[in-house]
Amino acid sequence: MSGTSAALTPPPDAVVPVRHPDAPAPGELLGAHYEQCFGCGGEQPHGLHLAARAGEGVRITAEFTVRAAHQGAPGLAHGGVLATALDETLGSLNWLLRVIAVTGRLETDFVRPVPVGTVLHLEAEVTAVAGRKIYSTATGRIGGPEGPLAVRADALFIEVKVDHFIDNGRPEEIRAAMNDPDRNRRVRAFEVNP
Repeated sequence: MSGTSAALTPPPDAVVPVRHPDAPAPGELLGAHYEQCFGCGGEQPHGLHLAARAGEGVRITAEFTVRAAHQGAPGLAHGGVLATALDETLGSLNWLLRVIAVTGRLETDFVRPVPVGTVLHLEAEVTAVAGRKIYSTATGRIGGPEGPLAVRADALFIEVKVDHFIDNGRPEEIRAAMNDPDRNRRVRAFEVNP
Protein backbone atom coordinates (compact mmCIF):
# COMPACT_ATOMS: atom_id res chain seq x y z
CA MET A 1 0.00 0.00 0.00
CA SER A 2 1.37 3.42 -0.82
CA GLY A 3 2.03 5.78 2.05
CA THR A 4 1.19 3.35 4.87
CA SER A 5 1.74 5.06 8.22
CA ALA A 6 4.18 3.83 10.84
CA ALA A 7 1.20 2.91 13.05
CA LEU A 8 0.39 0.09 10.61
CA THR A 9 3.91 -1.32 10.50
CA PRO A 10 4.24 -4.31 12.83
CA PRO A 11 6.97 -3.95 15.46
CA PRO A 12 10.08 -6.14 15.27
CA ASP A 13 8.74 -8.47 17.99
CA ALA A 14 5.48 -9.20 16.13
CA VAL A 15 4.74 -12.85 15.44
CA VAL A 16 3.28 -14.71 12.48
CA PRO A 17 -0.48 -15.16 12.99
CA VAL A 18 -1.76 -18.63 13.83
CA ARG A 19 -5.18 -19.83 12.75
CA HIS A 20 -7.20 -21.02 15.74
CA PRO A 21 -7.88 -24.79 15.69
CA ASP A 22 -11.63 -24.12 16.03
CA ALA A 23 -11.72 -21.58 13.18
CA PRO A 24 -14.11 -22.28 10.31
CA ALA A 25 -12.67 -24.61 7.67
CA PRO A 26 -11.28 -23.16 4.43
CA GLY A 27 -14.15 -22.48 2.03
CA GLU A 28 -16.75 -22.24 4.81
CA LEU A 29 -19.16 -19.30 4.57
CA LEU A 30 -18.83 -17.24 7.75
CA GLY A 31 -22.30 -15.70 7.74
CA ALA A 32 -23.24 -12.44 9.41
CA HIS A 33 -21.61 -11.72 12.73
CA TYR A 34 -24.70 -9.68 13.65
CA GLU A 35 -27.93 -9.42 11.60
CA GLN A 36 -28.12 -5.64 12.12
CA CYS A 37 -24.52 -5.05 10.94
CA PHE A 38 -24.42 -2.64 7.99
CA GLY A 39 -21.54 -4.60 6.45
CA CYS A 40 -22.73 -8.20 6.65
CA GLY A 41 -26.15 -8.29 8.31
CA GLY A 42 -29.11 -9.63 6.41
CA GLU A 43 -31.60 -7.37 8.21
CA GLN A 44 -30.12 -4.14 6.83
CA PRO A 45 -32.11 -3.25 3.70
CA HIS A 46 -29.40 -0.92 2.34
CA GLY A 47 -26.44 -2.77 3.89
CA LEU A 48 -23.64 -4.39 1.94
CA HIS A 49 -24.75 -7.97 2.67
CA LEU A 50 -21.08 -8.87 2.34
CA ALA A 51 -20.50 -12.62 2.21
CA ALA A 52 -17.12 -13.79 3.58
CA ARG A 53 -15.51 -17.22 3.35
CA ALA A 54 -12.64 -18.63 5.34
CA GLY A 55 -9.51 -19.13 3.30
CA GLU A 56 -6.27 -20.98 3.94
CA GLY A 57 -4.15 -19.87 6.87
CA VAL A 58 -5.44 -16.59 8.25
CA ARG A 59 -7.09 -15.39 5.03
CA ILE A 60 -10.63 -14.45 4.04
CA THR A 61 -12.30 -13.89 0.70
CA ALA A 62 -15.51 -11.90 0.39
CA GLU A 63 -17.86 -10.39 -2.16
CA PHE A 64 -20.49 -7.73 -2.29
CA THR A 65 -22.50 -6.23 -5.10
CA VAL A 66 -22.53 -2.44 -5.34
CA ARG A 67 -26.17 -1.38 -5.52
CA ALA A 68 -27.77 1.99 -6.29
CA ALA A 69 -28.12 2.68 -2.53
CA HIS A 70 -24.30 2.51 -2.27
CA GLN A 71 -23.46 5.25 -4.77
CA GLY A 72 -21.71 8.54 -4.11
CA ALA A 73 -21.15 10.07 -7.53
CA PRO A 74 -23.81 9.10 -10.07
CA GLY A 75 -23.36 5.45 -10.99
CA LEU A 76 -20.28 4.91 -8.79
CA ALA A 77 -19.77 3.40 -5.35
CA HIS A 78 -19.31 5.87 -2.49
CA GLY A 79 -15.76 5.76 -1.11
CA GLY A 80 -17.09 5.35 2.42
CA VAL A 81 -19.04 2.27 1.35
CA LEU A 82 -15.89 0.79 -0.19
CA ALA A 83 -13.97 1.53 3.04
CA THR A 84 -16.77 -0.19 4.96
CA ALA A 85 -16.46 -3.28 2.74
CA LEU A 86 -12.72 -3.41 3.40
CA ASP A 87 -13.23 -2.88 7.15
CA GLU A 88 -15.89 -5.61 7.29
CA THR A 89 -13.67 -8.07 5.44
CA LEU A 90 -10.65 -7.24 7.61
CA GLY A 91 -12.75 -7.53 10.76
CA SER A 92 -13.93 -11.00 9.72
CA LEU A 93 -10.34 -12.19 9.89
CA ASN A 94 -10.57 -12.06 13.67
CA TRP A 95 -13.03 -14.97 13.55
CA LEU A 96 -10.14 -17.12 12.25
CA LEU A 97 -8.05 -16.10 15.27
CA ARG A 98 -11.11 -16.51 17.55
CA VAL A 99 -10.53 -13.17 19.25
CA ILE A 100 -12.79 -10.19 19.85
CA ALA A 101 -11.18 -7.17 18.22
CA VAL A 102 -12.15 -3.70 17.05
CA THR A 103 -10.79 -1.48 14.31
CA GLY A 104 -8.05 0.76 15.68
CA ARG A 105 -6.87 2.20 12.37
CA LEU A 106 -7.83 1.74 8.74
CA GLU A 107 -5.92 3.28 5.83
CA THR A 108 -7.49 2.97 2.41
CA ASP A 109 -6.27 3.65 -1.12
CA PHE A 110 -8.88 4.15 -3.83
CA VAL A 111 -7.24 2.98 -7.04
CA ARG A 112 -10.11 3.08 -9.57
CA PRO A 113 -13.84 3.84 -9.60
CA VAL A 114 -16.24 0.99 -8.83
CA PRO A 115 -19.48 1.21 -10.86
CA VAL A 116 -22.93 0.39 -9.50
CA GLY A 117 -23.77 -3.21 -10.41
CA THR A 118 -20.18 -4.37 -9.92
CA VAL A 119 -19.34 -7.34 -7.73
CA LEU A 120 -16.35 -6.34 -5.61
CA HIS A 121 -14.09 -9.32 -4.87
CA LEU A 122 -12.20 -8.85 -1.62
CA GLU A 123 -9.29 -10.75 -0.13
CA ALA A 124 -7.74 -10.12 3.27
CA GLU A 125 -5.10 -11.65 5.51
CA VAL A 126 -3.62 -11.13 8.94
CA THR A 127 0.05 -10.32 8.49
CA ALA A 128 1.28 -10.09 12.10
CA VAL A 129 0.23 -10.10 15.75
CA ALA A 130 1.92 -8.16 18.54
CA GLY A 131 0.25 -8.55 21.92
CA ARG A 132 -3.31 -7.22 21.53
CA LYS A 133 -2.52 -5.66 18.13
CA ILE A 134 -3.53 -7.48 14.95
CA TYR A 135 -2.10 -6.20 11.65
CA SER A 136 -3.89 -7.02 8.41
CA THR A 137 -4.21 -6.07 4.76
CA ALA A 138 -6.93 -6.34 2.11
CA THR A 139 -7.59 -5.72 -1.57
CA GLY A 140 -10.77 -5.29 -3.60
CA ARG A 141 -10.92 -6.17 -7.30
CA ILE A 142 -13.58 -5.72 -9.94
CA GLY A 143 -14.49 -8.24 -12.62
CA GLY A 144 -13.29 -11.26 -10.60
CA PRO A 145 -10.71 -12.27 -7.99
CA GLU A 146 -7.91 -11.64 -10.51
CA GLY A 147 -9.51 -8.48 -11.96
CA PRO A 148 -8.19 -4.94 -11.82
CA LEU A 149 -7.36 -3.60 -8.37
CA ALA A 150 -9.94 -1.04 -7.25
CA VAL A 151 -9.28 -0.53 -3.52
CA ARG A 152 -6.82 -1.68 -0.90
CA ALA A 153 -6.36 -1.16 2.81
CA ASP A 154 -4.08 -1.83 5.73
CA ALA A 155 -5.54 -2.07 9.21
CA LEU A 156 -4.75 -2.39 12.86
CA PHE A 157 -7.26 -4.20 15.06
CA ILE A 158 -7.09 -4.18 18.84
CA GLU A 159 -8.17 -7.21 20.86
CA VAL A 160 -10.77 -6.26 23.49
CA LYS A 161 -12.91 -7.96 26.11
CA VAL A 162 -16.65 -8.33 25.54
CA ASP A 163 -17.06 -5.62 28.22
CA HIS A 164 -16.08 -3.09 25.54
CA PHE A 165 -19.45 -3.70 23.86
CA ILE A 166 -21.43 -4.11 27.08
CA ASP A 167 -20.12 -0.81 28.47
CA ASN A 168 -20.55 1.17 25.24
CA GLY A 169 -23.44 -0.40 23.30
CA ARG A 170 -27.15 0.27 23.64
CA PRO A 171 -28.42 -1.98 26.45
CA GLU A 172 -31.41 -3.40 24.53
CA GLU A 173 -29.26 -4.58 21.60
CA ILE A 174 -26.59 -5.94 23.93
CA ARG A 175 -29.18 -7.93 25.91
CA ALA A 176 -30.79 -9.28 22.73
CA ALA A 177 -27.42 -10.40 21.32
CA MET A 178 -26.30 -11.95 24.62
CA ASN A 179 -29.59 -13.85 24.94
CA ASP A 180 -29.50 -15.30 21.42
CA PRO A 181 -29.96 -19.08 21.78
CA ASP A 182 -27.52 -19.71 18.90
CA ARG A 183 -24.08 -19.81 20.55
CA ASN A 184 -22.20 -18.95 17.33
CA ARG A 185 -24.34 -15.86 16.68
CA ARG A 186 -24.06 -14.87 20.34
CA VAL A 187 -20.25 -15.01 20.21
CA ARG A 188 -19.87 -13.47 16.75
CA ALA A 189 -22.12 -10.49 17.56
CA PHE A 190 -19.24 -8.98 19.50
CA GLU A 191 -16.32 -9.72 17.22
CA VAL A 192 -15.78 -6.54 15.18
CA ASN A 193 -16.32 -2.80 14.96
CA PRO A 194 -15.38 -0.15 17.53
